[in-house]
Amino acid sequence: MDNSIQEWKELSREMAFQKYSRKIEKVIFQLPNGKESDFYIKKEGPAVAVLAITKNNEVVLVRQFRPGPKTILNELPGGYIDQKETPEEAGLRELKEETGYAGKAQFVATTLDCAYSTMERSCVVVTECEKVSEPTPDENEFVETILLPLEDFRTLLKSGKMTDIEVGYIGLDFLGLL
Repeated sequence: MDNSIQEWKELSREMAFQKYSRKIEKVIFQLPNGKESDFYIKKEGPAVAVLAITKNNEVVLVRQFRPGPKTILNELPGGYIDQKETPEEAGLRELKEETGYAGKAQFVATTLDCAYSTMERSCVVVTECEKVSEPTPDENEFVETILLPLEDFRTLLKSGKMTDIEVGYIGLDFLGLL
């Protein structure tokens, strides 16, 4: 294997945009060929996405409008991990806030969001889910809880019409449900 790929040298970094929890940094790198190039990096903290499955093998999803693709999506519950919170604790908190469901949580893996983001997303699987309360979403969250049979969830994953697809596949693989 050729080991000619090298890390780039960071020359400067500055905040280009910030609003709410969204931050974009302009980073200038010196490339291996000696040229300089700027990149815009999403500066984001750690997050969690939850594959939650009920005792009846239904996947607990959140249906909500998403401004990026400008459409309503069925998604895995999740959000940012608070300081001093484990991925499992964050996953259970987000699941309960967004859906009112709770269960047994297990950390599975951490994934990278994209090549231009600092976010690491934890995959948490929550099994034996039951509804324990009404959802209590944040003031900017307008969500509906959806229960999808496992086979329909697999079809949704294959369609590519949701976020956190990798977490869905990693979670199903971990549970032996692919």
